[in-house]
Amino acid sequence: MYQYDEFDQRIVDERVRQFRDQTERFLAGRLTEEQFRPLRLMNGLYLQRHAPMLRVAIPYGLLSARQMRMLAHIARTYDRGYGHFTTRQNIQYNWPELARVPDILADLASVEMHAIQTSGNCIRNVTSDHLAGVACDELADPRPYCEIIRQWSTFHPEFSYLPRKFKIAVTGAAHDRAAVQVHDIGLRIVRDDAGTIGFEVLVGGGLGRTPIIGETIRHFLPQRDLLSYLEAILRVYNRFGRRDNKYKARIKILLKETGAEAFTALVEQEWQQIRDELVLDDVEIDRVKSHFTAPPYEQLPSELPAAINELRASDAAFAAWFRHNTFDHKIPGYRIVFLSLKPPGVPPGDLDHRQIDAIADLAERFSFGELRVSHNQNLIFADVPTTDLHTLWNELREWGVATPNINKATDIICCPG
Repeated sequence: MYQYDEFDQRIVDERVRQFRDQTERFLAGRLTEEQFRPLRLMNGLYLQRHAPMLRVAIPYGLLSARQMRMLAHIARTYDRGYGHFTTRQNIQYNWPELARVPDILADLASVEMHAIQTSGNCIRNVTSDHLAGVACDELADPRPYCEIIRQWSTFHPEFSYLPRKFKIAVTGAAHDRAAVQVHDIGLRIVRDDAGTIGFEVLVGGGLGRTPIIGETIRHFLPQRDLLSYLEAILRVYNRFGRRDNKYKARIKILLKETGAEAFTALVEQEWQQIRDELVLDDVEIDRVKSHFTAPPYEQLPSELPAAINELRASDAAFAAWFRHNTFDHKIPGYRIVFLSLKPPGVPPGDLDHRQIDAIADLAERFSFGELRVSHNQNLIFADVPTTDLHTLWNELREWGVATPNINKATDIICCPG
């Protein structure tokens, strides 16, 4: 997974100091609510009726065990002992004290995390396929491109006050697990006739009160042009998107009112003026890709161990969990395991601090110390040896995250926002 360099760390540390000063001035009465509102929103903080809500970014849903333990610490120390995993692969805390939010951000920064641009009218957390890098149907790993977009969009001076929030998703697989059709911009990795990697670009999707499927405005965009084309789309939206009615301010409304053909023409016209100013070269792509190497897999038999097959035959509960919550892995001898955050009687996506700590420990024992968050509000251990499946299942049952309901009727999403 991506590791901060000195520049990345300095950015988040400086943002913590900046927001601490802003919060202290607001609490002292030197900033009005109107002045403080855009400052707190750009740091993921909502002031609601009963308590603030802080949304923490989990870029493209990827977490280390160390980061997971920090999330448990924050729930235990600053909140009411739990966190809520969201439909954008983030986590929210619903009861922090306003005066302590800068301390939370400082703790997050110590493990390369932040809450920057998780709210407000800006480019939000870039989401991706939660099976990126391990899916059998994957053409290319989308995570490096998500990271490149994250770095480009963070603090982008031109797009910090858009007409409305803006969401981007990237997938690199045949099956769209990132829901790219219902995002402001959806990117699907494709190959042209020569086998060159590029992107199909969809624009104008979304859910909410006006659900719309996005439209393809470019069937093949070369890698080198990714950022310049995104910039062109954002410039058109920033210029022509409505600001008089927040319910009509999303890019999906602009696309429908303008018409797909006319909207595409505006984007192409803007792009021709800037495409050579923002080129994504192979050196930068390779630099970011170097952070997303495969873990040290063992050479294991492709067949399921006989002991696992015997347990599936003799234990109906284990068999149901195996059938619904584990999936094929591209590496022989491994399976992808879903941790259901939808047990009966619990709000979807909620975990308490003890569960979060325990899951971090299990990730280290069974999945190379990493885990993922899905936009369906479940967690994933992406790299579990098949020999460990029964042992892991028993551990997950103990912590209440082994309900065998992935992709079933009870695997519903519910995100309070």
